[in-house]
Amino acid sequence: MKRRDFVKNTALSSGVITLGGVVTYASEKNKKTSATTFNLKYAPHFGMFKQHAGENLIDQLNFMADQGFTAFEDNGLMSRDVAMQTSIGETLAKRGMTMGVFVVDKGGNMANTLAAGKQQHLDIFLDGCKRAVEVAKRVNAKWMTVVPGAFERKLPIGVQDANVIEALKRAAEIFEPHGLVMVLEPLSDSPDLYLQNSDQTYMICKAVDSPSCKILFDIYHMQKTEGNLIHNMDLTWDEIAYIQIGDNPGRNEPTTGEINYKNVFKFIYEKGFDGVLGMEHGNSMSGKEGETAVIEAYKSVDRFL
Repeated sequence: MKRRDFVKNTALSSGVITLGGVVTYASEKNKKTSATTFNLKYAPHFGMFKQHAGENLIDQLNFMADQGFTAFEDNGLMSRDVAMQTSIGETLAKRGMTMGVFVVDKGGNMANTLAAGKQQHLDIFLDGCKRAVEVAKRVNAKWMTVVPGAFERKLPIGVQDANVIEALKRAAEIFEPHGLVMVLEPLSDSPDLYLQNSDQTYMICKAVDSPSCKILFDIYHMQKTEGNLIHNMDLTWDEIAYIQIGDNPGRNEPTTGEINYKNVFKFIYEKGFDGVLGMEHGNSMSGKEGETAVIEAYKSVDRFL
C-alpha cells in the first residue's frame, strides 16, 4: 500500500481528522454515545458545554442531544441573525429537541416598565412581541419570557397592577392567533422589580385571562423570595407553563446548594408536567470537569422514581 493511501485509510478508520492538531466536536460527533434517558425535559443553553463541544453553536446543540437532553433554551435568541435562528430551528427539528424560552426584547428587565402606564413603554413592548412571533416561527418555539420591568413608585400598587394587566392583554392579542405563550417571570434580582412573587404572578395571569399569558416558575428565584417551593408551585400550578432551574446559593447546577431537587422534580413529574425545565444556571466548576459535573448532577436528581 502506498504511504498516502495508508495515511488516508488510517484517518478514515479512526473517525477523527484533525486540523492543525485540534480535534473538534464536529469531527467526533459520529462516535457512539451513551445518552441518558431523562424523565423530564431539561433544557441547557449555549455555553454550558462549550469546553466539550467547542464554540460552534450547532455543535453545542448536537452535544446536548447526544447527552440525552431533549430541550434547549436561549435567552438571547432574538439578538441572533436570521441565518443562525434558522439553523438552530433546523437542528432542533433534526434532533427531536423542544425549543424552550427566549426573552422578548423590550429593552431589559428593569427598562420600559409596564407598571408606569406610559404609551412609549407599551409601544416598545408590543413591538418586541410582534418581532418575537417571527423569531418563534424559525425555531418552532412556543414560550417567550416577559419581565414587566420595575415599579413605578409614584403610583399606587393597584394602579400599577392595572397598567401591567392591560399591557399584557394587548400582548396576548398578538400571541394568541399563533398559539404562543408569554411566560411571566418573577425575579429576585432587585427590590425595584415589579414582579417578585408567584402569588402576585398568579393574580396577574388570572386577570389577563388568556392561554397566552402564564407563569414561568424559576425555582432559584422563588427559593430566594418565598421558599416553600412545592407548596407554592401547587397553589399556582394551573397557571404554570414553564419552569427554570438553579440551586441556591450560587445559582449553579442541582446538588450544589440547599434545594432538594430530587423531591422537587418528583413533584413536577407526578403533576404530569410535559413542558420544559430550563437549566438557567451556571456551572459550579470550570472546564470539562465542570461540564461533566453538570451532566452527572442531572442524572442524580432525575433518579426520583
